[in-house]
Amino acid sequence: MICSNVFTYVAYRVKPSHTESSMEKKPREYLQVTHQDSDRIARLSIPPHQPQALHSFYEEFNLRGIRLDRFQPGFVSCSFTVPPRLTDRNGNLAVGAIASLVDEIGASVVYEKDVPMNVSIDMSISYLSTAKLNDELEISAKLLGRKGGYHGTVVSLKKKATGEMIAEGRHSLFSKPTSKI
Repeated sequence: MICSNVFTYVAYRVKPSHTESSMEKKPREYLQVTHQDSDRIARLSIPPHQPQALHSFYEEFNLRGIRLDRFQPGFVSCSFTVPPRLTDRNGNLAVGAIASLVDEIGASVVYEKDVPMNVSIDMSISYLSTAKLNDELEISAKLLGRKGGYHGTVVSLKKKATGEMIAEGRHSLFSKPTSKI
């Protein structure tokens, strides 16, 4: 009987209404694209991504400005200044941008030339603090282990000035093992 009541409630709540409430108007207004932004988007020219290309629009957008400080097998350390394009409306580094950095930097630790591409299969990110626009970050990634085609990495983002931890992510990747034949 409880399930029946839940379904009735959900069905009742999902029914479309002909009048918009003020709560529905507010998000709709926030998501409206300005005429200026619409013109800027229309002028964008994004070529299709070619397989095995060096980078894509997505990678260029997220990783532009990152500087490699140290690299050794199983470890990468980078510096990154938080740019306006990766901030949320509060001026903080967006959580989606943090997830992208964990994904890309974590994958760079396990990258091997002429080996099938690694695919992210799991990410677990702890968001501990915030980084503001123009904050200098230290991003480090370490290979935790490898078994066959499975790799585990940990990526940490810290404020360079204070050492305050912004986020830590565990990232699992998989690639098709090479044939032994």
